[in-house]
Amino acid sequence: MPPSKSYTHRAVLAAALSGGRCEVFNPLCSLDIKATAEAVRSMGVRVTLGDGRLTVESDGIHAPDRTIDVLNSGTTMRLMSGIAALFDSETTITGDESIRRRPMGPLLDALEGCGVECRSDGGRAPITIRGPVKGDSVTVDGSMSSQFVSSMLMMSPLVGRPMDIRVTGREASRPYLDVTLAVMREFGVEAERRGQGYHVEPQRYVPCDYRVPSDFSSAAFPLVAGALGGEASVEGLDMDDPQGDRRIAEVLRSCGCDVRAEGGVLSCRRTGRPKAVDVDMSDIPDLFPIVAVLLSTADGVSRLHGAPQLRFKESDRIASVERMLLALGADVEGTDDGCVIRGVSRLRGGRVEHGGDHRLMMSAAVASIVSDGPVSMEDDGCWNVSYPGFVEQMRSLGLRCRHGDVFRGEQSCAEAVRKEPRRVGGMRAGRPSHRHGYRFRCGVQGDGAPQAQGRHRDSQEGAGRGHIRVRPGGREGRRAGDDQDNEP
Repeated sequence: MPPSKSYTHRAVLAAALSGGRCEVFNPLCSLDIKATAEAVRSMGVRVTLGDGRLTVESDGIHAPDRTIDVLNSGTTMRLMSGIAALFDSETTITGDESIRRRPMGPLLDALEGCGVECRSDGGRAPITIRGPVKGDSVTVDGSMSSQFVSSMLMMSPLVGRPMDIRVTGREASRPYLDVTLAVMREFGVEAERRGQGYHVEPQRYVPCDYRVPSDFSSAAFPLVAGALGGEASVEGLDMDDPQGDRRIAEVLRSCGCDVRAEGGVLSCRRTGRPKAVDVDMSDIPDLFPIVAVLLSTADGVSRLHGAPQLRFKESDRIASVERMLLALGADVEGTDDGCVIRGVSRLRGGRVEHGGDHRLMMSAAVASIVSDGPVSMEDDGCWNVSYPGFVEQMRSLGLRCRHGDVFRGEQSCAEAVRKEPRRVGGMRAGRPSHRHGYRFRCGVQGDGAPQAQGRHRDSQEGAGRGHIRVRPGGREGRRAGDDQDNEP
């Protein structure tokens, strides 16, 4: 499975703040991580990619020497806002059109409350920040995004005096705070939980070598594919990891799927039509699109709730998921904090407008497993944000992906964090130079159960009988009995 994007962001930033040489092993190489690498480079940090690792080196950081363009990475924007507040010079942070729509008001309010000067476009990017932080406390509303709190946590050890972080509102996506604290701890920094907030003493990040764990958010896609169409096994996951999205195993079990976790391998097998369930998404908002697909053909009425922060992701994910499923023939209605899904026996397929939202695109591809017709969508390479190799792994699971050059969006992903990405096949940093589309389709057996269509894109021969193992570290799926692994 791909490495965790959340961990990689935080590890690169902590390594940069350590003032030494760090090796980040098994990093996710994606456009979002490129944004974080470029952000720390603006502070004088050297970041190089090679041999399955990122080498991060610095002799100390300085104020960013240029405008920070975070591309489409909200995590980069929010974490860097806190770091920018440490300097007494102006730092401007901006990004693409989607980033310029994402709210930053609660974080900017928190910074202004401790003496930092902030300017923005109505609480949105581009934002300009000028420190330093004054006082010994900061109050931040954590109800919209845990990243606001994570930003304050990563900043506070470097303020130079004890800091109290007071968190107001209902904490959104709490497991992501546990991820932040875990990374800080690995780099020698401790934060003490106190009531509804944290206490952080002055500390220094300590250089270390760090291995990024595999990503449960990405694992959800092949696991749900197995739940809907046969069986899938994902290797390299740590069920004790603080990632909240490990709850995908619990969700699948509650739907009646056969889920097994043994020795770092998580497997899911289809046992029939999923059961309808109610799921609290407050701590697992990134699973919302794929869980909605899982329940679109469930037997009964399902409710996903508890995650109003979904309105402020790469897209309004509640509205986007509703549109996607309606376009494919589902019966779904968005709510303020999730959606209500009345399961249908099959989806019909159709055209999906994902708007560049990587999780929406990948969820729509998995939905083709329970669709009578193909699912088509624009190919803008957006899956490279979090899951390089997604299209090829879906092919290994039996989906037929029809495209002029199915590998094009994936081949240049490894270049994403290089300072000067090479051009590969007419593309740069993982984005195809063309704007064609993908069509995903899965065949149907006589009993209505989806059937894998084999390894080759347009062939129905050699349909899979064994389960699929999706291996960590970017290696592609392997059918039981194959002699060789497929490389991306």
